[in-house]
Amino acid sequence: MYTVTASMVNESVLAIPHQLLRLEVVFKASLSVIAILFFLSFANAQEAPQAKPTESPTVVEGVSDTTAYSLGGSLRINGTVKGAIALGGDVIVQGIVEGDVATIGGSVIQLEGSRIDGDVMVLGGTYHHGNRAPGRNPASTTVMYAGYEHELRHMMRYPSGLLKPNWSAGYIGLRLVAILFWFIVSLALTAATPGTISRGIARLQLGLGRVAIIGFIAAIVIGAGVPFALRYLPFTIGVLVGLMALLLILIAGLFGRVIIYAATGRWLQRKFFRVGKNSESVALLMGTTFWIALSSLPYVWPIVVAVVLVTSLGLALTAKYRVGWGPRQGTRQESRREAKA
Repeated sequence: MYTVTASMVNESVLAIPHQLLRLEVVFKASLSVIAILFFLSFANAQEAPQAKPTESPTVVEGVSDTTAYSLGGSLRINGTVKGAIALGGDVIVQGIVEGDVATIGGSVIQLEGSRIDGDVMVLGGTYHHGNRAPGRNPASTTVMYAGYEHELRHMMRYPSGLLKPNWSAGYIGLRLVAILFWFIVSLALTAATPGTISRGIARLQLGLGRVAIIGFIAAIVIGAGVPFALRYLPFTIGVLVGLMALLLILIAGLFGRVIIYAATGRWLQRKFFRVGKNSESVALLMGTTFWIALSSLPYVWPIVVAVVLVTSLGLALTAKYRVGWGPRQGTRQESRREAKA
């Protein structure tokens, strides 16, 4: 165990002025990023090994108007700080925290005689405070989700592990299950909404560049607009905006995947395979297998996921456009006649 003051900065503890960084904003942003990464990690079936036991925590002594921030390790507060946050470790409070305490992939441990004036937020761990009632502000709240502690701790400490899968029989089996699942979903959506899928394939083939640009702009707007709405708009409106954005991503991701799989399968049929040339089922199976295999490659799958998401958003936002994206031929002829008249 080693000790530093809250004004020192090293690789384990960063002391950040409280007026430049609000702990609540950082934690909410971290929750959003971790939720996305964890969903992608689960979708790609990357089995995270169990994290090692917690090493000796870094101790913060003294009184400082700062927020103690720990990356990849535990944090022990013996002095007085404005706030404390740990990513991939525990927060042990023996002194006074005048603001919020948060951790991802760890637990918050409040010892007897300590005090936390702000909120306690825990993702992937628990909140321990002994047998006696903890020293807390009655107006403060506690937010805790006690699942996937080892996975989140490992994710925070070794983020590079998200980029490469652990090749094993179980991993290959899960990828085969993913192919079967998306193939069945694609068949169901194609049978239920054949016109929507066909128009989406036509837009993708004739206007891929425009679809990608619109999807990229939409991704930027959603990525910046949702945190802005949650931060600056009234709570109800901010939550409504976030739910609408989430619903758009889910619907676009579902239909967009099927359209991309179908278009890719048809392209593979024309270029490389002649088996079942006119079969939509074979095309869907080819496209699904191609993209699932591509998303299983180490260090490549994040790019694949991003491309699929951006393209899906573009397809969803261009659903009402005509295939040609320009004036119809009849409209042009009518304009010419009116000009002559």
